[in-house]
Amino acid sequence: MKAVPMVEFWRGGMLESLHYGHAVICDASGAIVEAWGDPDAVIFPRSSCKMLQALPLVESGAADALGVGPSRLALACASHQGAAVHSDLVTRWLGDLGLGDNDLRCGPQMPRDADAMKDVLCKGESPCRIHNNCSGKHSGFLTLARHLKSGPEYHEVDHPVQLAVKQAFEEVTGLGSPGYGIDGCSAPNFATTVHGLARAMALFSAAHEGSNTRSRAAARLVAAMTAFPELVAGEGRACTNLMRAMGGKVAVKTGAEAVFVAILPENRMGVALKILDGGGRASEAAIVALLIRLGALDPGHPVVKEYLTGPLTNFAGQAVGERRIAPGFAA
Repeated sequence: MKAVPMVEFWRGGMLESLHYGHAVICDASGAIVEAWGDPDAVIFPRSSCKMLQALPLVESGAADALGVGPSRLALACASHQGAAVHSDLVTRWLGDLGLGDNDLRCGPQMPRDADAMKDVLCKGESPCRIHNNCSGKHSGFLTLARHLKSGPEYHEVDHPVQLAVKQAFEEVTGLGSPGYGIDGCSAPNFATTVHGLARAMALFSAAHEGSNTRSRAAARLVAAMTAFPELVAGEGRACTNLMRAMGGKVAVKTGAEAVFVAILPENRMGVALKILDGGGRASEAAIVALLIRLGALDPGHPVVKEYLTGPLTNFAGQAVGERRIAPGFAA
């Protein structure tokens, strides 16, 4: 099966851009409830799978042994923007481990948060690894490495940390990964299908009903994400805005190259989608449409206007275009 049209962008009464993609909604058993495009399309989930990468941190007992509470668990699942609320928390976390910026392997990144960026530039400083949007995930990796008494190169694919991540990833997606790529933060990103990613999100959606170690770990990660949406992304970001709009009842997470997932505990469903051309604005519109379709997001909420139904404006504030969901998708 081929990718299908999902999101259109119009200007001057003409179709300017058309974004194709794949999307899957799964129930708690892992069965497909609805799908568009090819459920078996193999993708890199990128940062949308951070809660999967954080599973061993909790399942192993490392989180409890080393004082990783809910806010830090949320940060372990985050693609944050380097605001003070993010970098300060990472700094304290590393400090509690007796570690610092140089122990992170994610590479330095200029913070996306305007105030934090201004602070770095005005002081004439260079951005550090703590500012990296994945520094929370890497702090989790370092915590697990400490617990496993393993070496400092936790980002290498054959390191015990990444072996544990791969095992958990394959178990919850229900598929052996066909390979991996190196993510922007230097950690391996294991490939899976859109169905496999949705299946994993569905497992997380029903985790609160289970009593085994994996269910408890997954439920804790979902609870942390929904309790601290500002840590998962940041002010003005889609993940944070959408989770707030849904009152903490749904966890959502984006990934680079236009991947988006959702965990819906009340529906006991998981969602995964991939926009083929990597257009993030299209993935945001598509996930909003699916959340509305599933009854998780009020179509009248202002956040829907921001990411889907509102006009496209220019720098002068003029309405110059519009987004539309393509016919046949999420109707």
